[in-house]
Amino acid sequence: MQKLSELALGIPITLVWDNARYQKCAVVFELASQLGITWVSLPSYSPHLNLIERLWRFVRKECLYSKYYAEFSAFKSAISSLIDTAHINKYEQLKSLMNWKFQSFKKVQFLAE
Repeated sequence: MQKLSELALGIPITLVWDNARYQKCAVVFELASQLGITWVSLPSYSPHLNLIERLWRFVRKECLYSKYYAEFSAFKSAISSLIDTAHINKYEQLKSLMNWKFQSFKKVQFLAE
């Protein structure tokens, strides 16, 4: 947060955090307040709202499902290569996956049977 604040972007800074325990301590809250950083905490277990979870699911699908790597170095290389080139080779897939447009079911009526 300190490094982010030092960038002096001239705009309000809001961080979106998951519910990791180490982020919910008084030191973190106080530092954010001192630096003028506001934060939004994701609801419990909401991987669809966390973009890194979406990216990890994409990496698993592309590099792990039904694939065998004889050497660990080949496994690492496949993941690194995907991450390094996905913005070019997999642009359309990432464009639809890595966005904030999703359906929320907060006001859905359930019909009693």
